[in-house]
Amino acid sequence: MNDLICYCFGYTEKDIEADARANGRSLIMERIQGKKRAGTCDCAAQNPKGR
Repeated sequence: MNDLICYCFGYTEKDIEADARANGRSLIMERIQGKKRAGTCDCAAQNPKGR
């Protein structure tokens, strides 16, 4: 299954697993946090749970 984890940037569970295999740990959270700081996150509108 390819469960969507991040609605803003389209990251899936498989993306996180692949990132962890490639880097020894997943760097996706750091990328998301950087994008949030840059103001490009829209979780309230994109995520069905509003977060």
